[in-house]
Amino acid sequence: MRSLFLFFFVLFVFGASSSSAQNGGKAEPNRIKFAVGKSSASVAGTLKNHQEMEYVFGATQGQTVTVTNPTWSQFDFRVFNAEHFDEGDFDSSRSYTFEIPATGDYLFTIRKKQTGTRSARFSLTISIK
Repeated sequence: MRSLFLFFFVLFVFGASSSSAQNGGKAEPNRIKFAVGKSSASVAGTLKNHQEMEYVFGATQGQTVTVTNPTWSQFDFRVFNAEHFDEGDFDSSRSYTFEIPATGDYLFTIRKKQTGTRSARFSLTISIK
């Protein structure tokens, strides 16, 4: 009986520690996929104040990227690549265009601004030409 109790106790402790480790890590960003023959894709979701959602997209050197943000008053965004973009400030523009400096993946982060509404729905579009 005592060994059975000890077995379940160890099982419980091990299960609790492994599940908390899984919850503590950062999730992988969602990849933005462009439909065949399309040069733009939209991302949408709901965030609370100061929450962020991360995406990643691939682009080729020399391509022009335009981010359209119709919800600019409630959401801002940034594009990051470790080799070519500093992890700088978020941008609150309705539309932001830049040229890709090098072929590779770029992290695209959307953040809910601190506003009167605690949560809101966003929809941003990325166009690559």
